[in-house]
Amino acid sequence: MKTERRLRLFIFARIVVVVLFLVSTIILKLSDAEAISDIQFRGVVELMVLSCCVSLVSLAALRRQSWLLPLTRLQIVWDILFVTLLLMLTDGIASPYSFLYLLAIMSAGMLLNRQQALYTAALCIILYGAMVDLQYFGMLRDIGLSPETAQQRGNVVIFYTLFLHLVGFVLAAIMGSHLAERARLTEVNYEELKQLHSTIVENLESGLLTITRDGLIRVFNPYVEKMTGMTQVHAYGRPISAVFPSLPVVSGAFEHHGQGEFYYRPASGTPLTIGYATMPFRNLQGETAGLIVTLKDLTGFKQMELALKRSDRLAALGELSARMAHEIRNPLAAISGSVQLLAEHGSLREHESRLLAIVMRESDRLNGLITDFLAYARPTPPRFERFNLYHLVRDLQALLMADSRFDKIRLVLDLSEDLTAWADRDQLQQVLLNLLHNAAEAMPDGGEIVVSADLQSGTDDAGRAFSLLCLKVMDQGCGMNEDTCRHLFEPFWTTKPAGTGLGLATVYRIVEGHGGMIQADPRDGGGTMMTLLLPMMEEGPGENQNTGR
Repeated sequence: MKTERRLRLFIFARIVVVVLFLVSTIILKLSDAEAISDIQFRGVVELMVLSCCVSLVSLAALRRQSWLLPLTRLQIVWDILFVTLLLMLTDGIASPYSFLYLLAIMSAGMLLNRQQALYTAALCIILYGAMVDLQYFGMLRDIGLSPETAQQRGNVVIFYTLFLHLVGFVLAAIMGSHLAERARLTEVNYEELKQLHSTIVENLESGLLTITRDGLIRVFNPYVEKMTGMTQVHAYGRPISAVFPSLPVVSGAFEHHGQGEFYYRPASGTPLTIGYATMPFRNLQGETAGLIVTLKDLTGFKQMELALKRSDRLAALGELSARMAHEIRNPLAAISGSVQLLAEHGSLREHESRLLAIVMRESDRLNGLITDFLAYARPTPPRFERFNLYHLVRDLQALLMADSRFDKIRLVLDLSEDLTAWADRDQLQQVLLNLLHNAAEAMPDGGEIVVSADLQSGTDDAGRAFSLLCLKVMDQGCGMNEDTCRHLFEPFWTTKPAGTGLGLATVYRIVEGHGGMIQADPRDGGGTMMTLLLPMMEEGPGENQNTGR
């Protein structure tokens, strides 16, 4: 607790005590008219009123922080004077209020330090001893203190009384200051632990929340705030089921550790895969008081895991298929050559020539298919260059105008005319061509295809700057079901009767060769959105990423 607050509470407490003492004194004397007119009674009343005034003035002076220490010392001095004057107005050595010195000494220990408390004890015994001596020798007779009261006790009793007060005052100073120092040390330790706890909780790279046995949220750290879009203030006291409906917190969770995963859909709408661990915590009585829950967004890890599994599967499948294609190509070349020799022989009849033509055509088709597949299985390393992406897409738009599949399609370009890309131009053109063909074939009744692109910059978890080209192709077609999404980039897997299943597989290989990634998502309102993320090269000195100049 801060010194200013301690002093303010001390002054308030003194006002309350003085007022209660004043009221009780007046009530006791009301029945005695002679006592009310007594000069000592009036002096006691005036002293208490003066004490209240001093306290109120001190409260007003607390607004000045620079006066805090002198004001604290003034309170201690005033309390000692107050007690001394009270004793002089209430029979001096026979007064029952000498114990109030102890309160002044302990206040000095709490508000100042041990040394100041000992000084206060010394001042108290000096003033108390002086008052007793003056009363003993009749020098306070004018204010109503009779010397007989002191003299009847005898010298030994007076010295013994002073000695007992001296010991009591010193012990009060030592014990009061010791307890105050222990309290201050405990308070400092508590504040340090509180600050440390807040720092750890606020900077955790995972979510942390605590819930009571009734399932009500208490702690809700910034990670969870970012995850849910809900602040600590709004989450405090709400049921955990209202914030995380799928988090399996059951009664048994308060007795054992637990962990698992659940799905959560935040206000943004994008579903998240959340990993959690629970651990019960206990109160000072050893009873289970609630549950600590740690959360971690595993969505990125899950997507990365799926991408790695898919990449491994496609790599194994591509390698195996490439070997098979190579083995097929050699006998196919022999068959095709032999058929050509037979076709050039002039003695063939008409139906024989027609059959050989069919064999030649199918051989050529099969050879083209193998060529495409080998291009997929053994892709050419990309030759990076900087080029204007808008010009590339615009040229494709002009090329596709002659394609009958785009007769009912409106191609919309949503990208800057100055946007440049750092990639293999021919391969990226192949990617866009395949994606646009698929989009057009998904809309046999026509519609709109939007091609958008922009640059995204930021820093990764390690603090390194990055720049990505985000390229999207969005159609209004029939969309994809779950089975299609799972096999979308696998070679020879297609939903089209005349498709080869190599278009999107080739797209995947090219994007992978550029160090990028591709994903397909359903589009709101129907259709599919294909998103490509390609890393861009760092800008060179004096070079602009957007203009390439």
